[in-house]
Amino acid sequence: MSRFRWSSPFSFILAAGGAAVGLGNIWKFPYITGMNGGGAFVLMYLLCIFLVGVPIFIAELYIGQSAQANTVKAFHHLKPNSYWGFSGYLGVASAFIILSLYGVVSGWILDFEFQALTGKLLQGTSKTVNSQLTGLLASPVRQIFWFLIFIFTSGLVVALGLKRGLERWNKILMPLLFLMLIGLFTFSISLDGFAPALKFMFNPDFSKLTSQALLEAIGHSFFTLSLGIGVIMIYGSYLSPKESLPKIAFSVALLDTFVAIVAGLIIFSIVFTFGLDAKSGPELIFVTLPNLFQQMPGGSLLAIIFFLLISFAALTSAISILELLVSYLVESHGWSRNNAVLSASFGSFLVGLLNVFSYF
Repeated sequence: MSRFRWSSPFSFILAAGGAAVGLGNIWKFPYITGMNGGGAFVLMYLLCIFLVGVPIFIAELYIGQSAQANTVKAFHHLKPNSYWGFSGYLGVASAFIILSLYGVVSGWILDFEFQALTGKLLQGTSKTVNSQLTGLLASPVRQIFWFLIFIFTSGLVVALGLKRGLERWNKILMPLLFLMLIGLFTFSISLDGFAPALKFMFNPDFSKLTSQALLEAIGHSFFTLSLGIGVIMIYGSYLSPKESLPKIAFSVALLDTFVAIVAGLIIFSIVFTFGLDAKSGPELIFVTLPNLFQQMPGGSLLAIIFFLLISFAALTSAISILELLVSYLVESHGWSRNNAVLSASFGSFLVGLLNVFSYF
């Protein structure tokens, strides 16, 4: 049976960009930038992306492209009868755990999007808006419902196959994601906080840079490019042997970094417009921003677009992780794609329930 190939390098860049662009860009990067002092951390992060992340990205692409197999088979192919095969199994296990946790947080995003669409997210007082996340975490039914919806949607895309699923839907979701991102960025330019946001993110103050910030920058460069678990390997295995890997890797890294920087400017423009501290931490998009949307003209529409943007980013990343699990089950154990999708999705859902009930 002939192996699937991306229809073009552009299709691969969109798919790999979808794997890279996720909650790490729009949620995590802004809040860790705020917690680590802004400009100096951004500079350190950019260095880590292009000096550490890109070379490893190329290496993972090369392993996948050379082996033309899933992550477990790839290591066995390149180094037979060695312990390197364990790395492939470790990647599969890591992807399984990550998807179960990632799906829960993505379910929160869907819940907030639904609340924004129905007008409930910004209703009431500032205290009411601030309590939205608390109310969600206190409701296992709401969390499980949206978690299930997210996992089901991810599984449906992957079950459609590589041509009709991953490639087609990345061609739809990624352009829509960029349209919403550019629209929100255009709006942020009109805000009083845009100039302070530019200064905060691009005027480095190295006195605020710590060893912990350096570790955070290195770790996030791995997280945001989906390195270390095998996603890039499996995507690379669908590349033609003739494709230039450095060119593709730099394109994906630039795409991923562009989204993170623009998302940071959007969020900090809103935060500084209302004179708030950038060090809001993980609650930035779930508490701080909804509170600010409530105070802004057109805030309801902005909330809808913003959480839809994050939902799309989360979905493109989740389907890439699920594809890694499915490719292993199909190629190494001979499962049908539908059975592999069902088993991997249901298993991730069951493990994710442990995370849901950890809040009680």
